[in-house]
Amino acid sequence: MTTVGETAAATGTAPVATALVEAAHVLAGLGLVTAFGHVSVRHGNSVLITPPKELDLVVRDELVEIPLTADALPAGAPPEAWGHLAVYRARPDVTAVARAQPEAILAAGAVTDRIAVLHGQAAWLGASIPVHDDARLLRSAERAERAARTLGTSDALVLRGNGALTAGAAPGIAVTRMWLLDAACRIHLAAHGAGPVTALSSEEITAWRAAAPPLLERLWRHLRRTAKTA
Repeated sequence: MTTVGETAAATGTAPVATALVEAAHVLAGLGLVTAFGHVSVRHGNSVLITPPKELDLVVRDELVEIPLTADALPAGAPPEAWGHLAVYRARPDVTAVARAQPEAILAAGAVTDRIAVLHGQAAWLGASIPVHDDARLLRSAERAERAARTLGTSDALVLRGNGALTAGAAPGIAVTRMWLLDAACRIHLAAHGAGPVTALSSEEITAWRAAAPPLLERLWRHLRRTAKTA
């Protein structure tokens, strides 16, 4: 296994690794993961990913480095690292990926094949959020590639019966989008239980997405502070 602790001085990964560990701790602090979940970040021609352990306990020296072109996972890597690799390979614009299984996401994924945008902040996840109709774990390159194709150009993917993947320009933004996806799914479930719903128009979604970058950073700062004081 290649760990960040072994290579940080030579490769300059320390700041990236520190941000990754903080994002993992925040994801756990927000209650969006239990014993399972991962956060990763693209770094050069490699991916740094959290090990298969509770995210609030992860330290920098335990992060695992995987080449983007790997055809086998190194020792110590979580088996579902294939999902992260598939997203990076399909989406050059993605720098970080979060993986979690919040209950509202599991519930929403069981009742629809696509989460419509019902409020402005949900537009920061995409024009709509696709649901991948395969509940099996993403423990092979082929299965992960199919999930990445379902993700398409969105920044979030619900995995039916298996949680979600969210993408971002930094680990904190990927975690922020997981929090937003959980909220979007809770709103979806509440709204559809109440009766007919009105989704945002394409023009409204475009306006919200255009405003997203500084607002996502602002929300990440809020979530980071919230998780630390919880």
